[in-house]
Amino acid sequence: MTAKQTKATLKTQVNLHIPGIAYFIFALILIGAIKVAYLLDVAGAPDLTIGAVLLALAGIATYILFALKVAAQWEKAVILRLGKFHKLAGPGMFWIVPIIDTIPTWIDHRVMVTPFAAQKTLTKDTVPVDVDAVLFWVVWDAEKAALEVESYRSAVDWAAQTALRDITGRMMLADILVGRSVIDKELQQVIDERTTPWGVTVQSVEIRDIVIPPDLEDAMSRQAQAERERQARVILGESEKQIAESFAEASRAYADNPTALHLRAMNMLFEGLKEKGALVIVPSSAVDTMNLGGLSGMISLAQQNLPKEK
Repeated sequence: MTAKQTKATLKTQVNLHIPGIAYFIFALILIGAIKVAYLLDVAGAPDLTIGAVLLALAGIATYILFALKVAAQWEKAVILRLGKFHKLAGPGMFWIVPIIDTIPTWIDHRVMVTPFAAQKTLTKDTVPVDVDAVLFWVVWDAEKAALEVESYRSAVDWAAQTALRDITGRMMLADILVGRSVIDKELQQVIDERTTPWGVTVQSVEIRDIVIPPDLEDAMSRQAQAERERQARVILGESEKQIAESFAEASRAYADNPTALHLRAMNMLFEGLKEKGALVIVPSSAVDTMNLGGLSGMISLAQQNLPKEK
């Protein structure tokens, strides 16, 4: 919202901020004035008297219409008397002196939500990024918000944008992507320091989105994929190393115990021959050292003599 739009909004609020109860009393007095004038006319009162009574009642009704004000529970009215700050009024019903007192603005004490962005901002490593954030703030001093700054809403918005651009320009892209919470806290501190003299305090700042160029996004995606492949290869190498260490330990155990090695070979053959049509490859050295040649021949002969399945 621009400064001109803010001024127009404030003027509209000033012109239309007449409560319904003021309209009701105004209409009630006018109806009563008409009835009184009728009764006076029936009683034969002079026209000058009737006119004076009507004028007096119309003046009272007009005074109440513009003097009676009602502020909502979350509002404070800033009252200026002859151009100088007089007081804060509200919430609830209060009175002003028309013409002498004016209400240039109504201050909302609820928590405000302001979205803001830093578009095409260069990071410290010269990468253009678009950063969107949301600011949560509240007016804690209505007098300062009305007197210290022309439009506190626009001022808060611009202060947030400039702070976001400044912090983005001092950080690397990697730090921005992984350190959103750090940026949130730093933004809150910087913006709060700027807005405190205006009677505004910042409750929190949250980064919504960080948009980087598509080419850089693709490059980062390929880099992440390459990094995952590298980690997979490292894990596979560690697994091979552990398997090799296990085999080395087993070989040392079998070197001092040929019987255990022979039993292990028998178990391997048994496991391999359990499956129908299984092919077992045994090294020639194992056949010679473990007398597996005769055993394998007997197994082959036994398989040939097995009855064929129908």
